[in-house]
Amino acid sequence: MTDTSNALLGPAQIRDLAGRLGVRPTKTLGQNFVHDAGTVRKIVRAAGLTEGQRVVEVGPGLGSLTLGLLEAGMSVVAVEIDPVLAAQLPDTIATMAPERAGDLTVVLQDALTVTELPGPPPTALVANLPYNVAVPVLLTFLERFDTLDRVLVMVQAEVADRLAAPPGNRTYGIPSVKAAWYATARRTATIGRSVFWPVPNVDSALVLLERREHPQTRASRERVFQVVDAAFAQRRKTLRGALAGLAGSPALAQEALEAAGIDPGARGERLTVEEFARIAEALDDAAAARAAATDQ
Repeated sequence: MTDTSNALLGPAQIRDLAGRLGVRPTKTLGQNFVHDAGTVRKIVRAAGLTEGQRVVEVGPGLGSLTLGLLEAGMSVVAVEIDPVLAAQLPDTIATMAPERAGDLTVVLQDALTVTELPGPPPTALVANLPYNVAVPVLLTFLERFDTLDRVLVMVQAEVADRLAAPPGNRTYGIPSVKAAWYATARRTATIGRSVFWPVPNVDSALVLLERREHPQTRASRERVFQVVDAAFAQRRKTLRGALAGLAGSPALAQEALEAAGIDPGARGERLTVEEFARIAEALDDAAAARAAATDQ
């Protein structure tokens, strides 16, 4: 990748731009703007992209990371929910990196409602995700855009740990399992608080996800995720108890678990996504068998 510009936003420029726009970062939108050029370039390098790649960025804000992606030769489609920020972004790029302005497309929309993107399908997602919606946005984009082979997101450090946690780890939970349906995930770097404005109360971290084939299963993704949600709804319960509502009773849950080859006394944090898929299949099979028996 080759640098086409050295113009990235610094602390003074971030504050000046926000002041001129009347923008005050809000906790509601989970906004924290990166103002350190070195951190921006670190994120872009960590993404492992190739020049000319089509990248979707969620929540570009004032454009720090957008400029870094364009500087590295990417084509960027930026999804921004804030109309003031969305309107300003093209002007910022035109001012600071005019030779790259044609490689930016801005979509004014809530990332959770986006179902299609203009232009060529993106093959990567790179974003500083707002803390309050990081996991829903990540999972939504992995579900809706199967061309996304590589994802690098900056999230709250605790969320990064959850996304990358293996079974049996104390932070393993719903985000871990659902992310594993789509991709392998690993935490790559910690990002300190001082590179943000305003300074957040927690550290951030980068998580790299590389898409893989989802588990081979007769159960739908929705059904598997339903099982995952139930298994972790009350973490202290064994799977026999946690899945009783889905199965119809603890006894029926035990039968399905045994059919799937899973210990009914185990807890959700010990299971892989493939094992959750087996449970979903067993529950569906048991429900189908009961329905057939009722019809006879």
